[in-house]
Amino acid sequence: MRIVIAEDAVLLRAGLVRLLTDAGHEVVAETDTAEGLVKAVAEHCPDFALVDVRLPPTFSDEGIRAAVLIRSAHPEVAVLVLSQYVEERYASELIASRREGLGYLLKDRVADVDQFLESVQTVGSGGTVLDPEVLTQILVRSRRREDMELLTPREREVLGLMAQGLSNASIAANLYLTESAVEKHIGSIFAKLGVISETGNRRVLAVLKYLGYSDHSL
Repeated sequence: MRIVIAEDAVLLRAGLVRLLTDAGHEVVAETDTAEGLVKAVAEHCPDFALVDVRLPPTFSDEGIRAAVLIRSAHPEVAVLVLSQYVEERYASELIASRREGLGYLLKDRVADVDQFLESVQTVGSGGTVLDPEVLTQILVRSRRREDMELLTPREREVLGLMAQGLSNASIAANLYLTESAVEKHIGSIFAKLGVISETGNRRVLAVLKYLGYSDHSL
């Protein structure tokens, strides 16, 4: 296969080039930025792109955002993402777009060279290789969203104010409700989110669910 590699760690990138070349593939371009990756794919029309999630300048999600763009603009290019962690937002978008010719592997779970090369071959042949941890986190995120969508707009407002540390009285004042109405909303929130705690910390658990949803919302 003709392959483009996007990896900012120089030694790792050199190792990948050597490994793939020795396996009979042709590395037509290598880069350390997301911009360079997109340009290389457009210029060389490769069969396969090997992409690190974290690339300059912020080392956050540039790589996987570029992968999503490539999947949209160049659907014929197989993409294998390598990462130290699961970037839930764009991983979900990447997987939802199309499964064929797609891989997402966590670097520290690639056990050996043969396994890695097998994954490259599978993805390059139109197959799918997804680390189990990637699927687990995406499913958890999906469930978190579904739970939050059970709440009414008013219940979300109440929960948002709870997350700010406001008491029931303060929430009532902010929303022009009675404290009794706020208590009913909170009871409904606990029930819908399945918040159960023998220690009485249901309020804290509900807020944690809210914060988890807010941090990962699209």
